Amino acid sequence: MVKRVLIVDDHEPFRAVARDLLEGAGYVISGEAGDAAAALAAVAADAPDAVLLDVQLPDSDGFSVATALMAAGGPAVVLISSREADDYGRRIEACGARGFIPKSRLSAAAFAALLE
Repeated sequence: MVKRVLIVDDHEPFRAVARDLLEGAGYVISGEAGDAAAALAAVAADAPDAVLLDVQLPDSDGFSVATALMAAGGPAVVLISSREADDYGRRIEACGARGFIPKSRLSAAAFAALLE
């Protein structure tokens, strides 16, 4: 089972909510990042098992980050956004992410289901 998770979102209040949800389900939050550059550095430094990754970041997008992580044999990636999956079309599958969860429906169970 995936245990160590990096949370990547440019809104600190959302990161706090995600942290509470995941920690409550037994996940260990290995770190948090507010942009793509910090996310890539955190993965390189700490090698989490999975990344909960916002699609819209201030310096790049989650699709580019997921693609880079997958190319490097990195951790499993689950994308999140305030928008719906249909808004992104095939970009979710094309970037190598395990799946997508709208922020409004984020739960530990939904996260775990995509990592199985």
